[in-house]
This record gives sequence, C-alpha cells and structure tokens, in this order.
Amino acid sequence: MAKLGIIGGSGLDDPGILAGGKSVTLTTPFGEPSSAITQGTIGKTEVAILARHGKEHTLSPTQVNYRANIHALKEVGATHIIATTACGSLRQEIGRGDFVVPDQFIDFTRFRRNTFFESFADGAHHCAMADPFDRALRKTLIETTRELGFAIHEKGTVITIEGPRFSTRAESNMFRILGGDIINMSIAPEAILANEARIPYAAIAMSTDYDCWKTDEEPVSWDEILAVFKKNAENMKAILVKVAGGING
Repeated sequence: MAKLGIIGGSGLDDPGILAGGKSVTLTTPFGEPSSAITQGTIGKTEVAILARHGKEHTLSPTQVNYRANIHALKEVGATHIIATTACGSLRQEIGRGDFVVPDQFIDFTRFRRNTFFESFADGAHHCAMADPFDRALRKTLIETTRELGFAIHEKGTVITIEGPRFSTRAESNMFRILGGDIINMSIAPEAILANEARIPYAAIAMSTDYDCWKTDEEPVSWDEILAVFKKNAENMKAILVKVAGGING
C-alpha cells in the first residue's frame, strides 16, 4: 500500500484535510524534524503531513533540517513525497497564482546539509540526479491540476537560493539567463535527499510574484507573497486531496 508524504510550505500543512489525523513526534539520527508528523487518511490512502517551516513558520529556509524531515517521513513509511512551495516567477507567461510542476532544479544554496552520505567510509555514494523529480508523480500532479481547471505549467526549472533575502535584480536576470523558470528557497535540498533515500519525490509550486527582474512593477515583498498565497491556498489543498485520494483508488 502506498503512503503519501506531504511536505507543506507556508499555509499548506493543514492537518484538517486528513481523516483520523494523529500527530507523532520523532527524533532522527540527523536531529529533530521541523514539526511533528500528522498521519491520517485521504480516501483510501494513508497520508503523513510535515510542516517544512514548523507549525508556526518559525524556521527560516536555512534553519530547516531537511535531512531530518526526509528521514522522518521515510521512518513513518512514506512511499512517495509531494512537496508544496511558493515561488517567484522568472517568466512573463507564469502568472501570479499559476501552478508549476518542475522537472529540473539548479541549486544555489550555500549552507545546507544536502546529503545523508558525509562519509565514504563504507563506500562511495554518488546519487544520480539527471531527472530529480519522479515522472509518475509529476504526471499525476499535472493531470489533477488540469482536471480541476487551474492554470498549470507542466515543466520548469526551479532555482533554489539560500535566502532568506530575495534576489537582487542582477541575480534575478542571471537566473533567467541560466534557464530558470521559477525561484524558491527549499526544493533543491529536499529533492536531493529524497533521491538519496530512494523515495519518489515531486513538487508543485504556486507562483506568487515576479521576483524583481520586471522593471515595470515594484520588487516583491513578503506581504504581497502571502496575499497571493492565501488567496490560492485552497486550490493547492484541492489538488493535494484529489492526488492523495487517487493513489490507491
């Protein structure tokens, strides 16, 4: 039986979407995960939800213990992981409120623990990362979002920056030149670690802003991001519920 792990970004870790939800607190060999894991069901599917930034959003992107989060989800039996995230758009055609299912990432983080294999004492561990997001999960997310009638971009390269600051205009334009389509502060470490843990992983991002590359509008602010995110959070939850309900359906 499949068990879906959901990593919830800001406002998308609502345990209320689960039936029979119960929380479990874990300690891992890599330290404490960001939050307790809430387990329950959606339809016939077992689901485990973890709040990436903590229940009260107290952890900055750099402070998140990504290794503990992935290890904890594996420990509770997650066979698949879907991550949600807010993102900035680096392309005119990706509008505010649009969903993107990335197929590639470029990692610009600097201070993250992004591997479980810090020692090669028991042999070398080089994880293939050519296609870091699971194809079947991506297909399911795309089809579900289409069925619900939401704007969806079926592929894209996500740039993950360290944060918590936003980009300069020069950086934003550089990321566009490099082929980035969206930008966030969390996906790359998670995708890397999920691949190392051999758990199929996919992400669905909601575009909330245009970063700062557009010169015909003011640079992004956190308040503006939250406003777009809150407006569309119910759409993201609808996607997650439909995807989860169909995994064993």
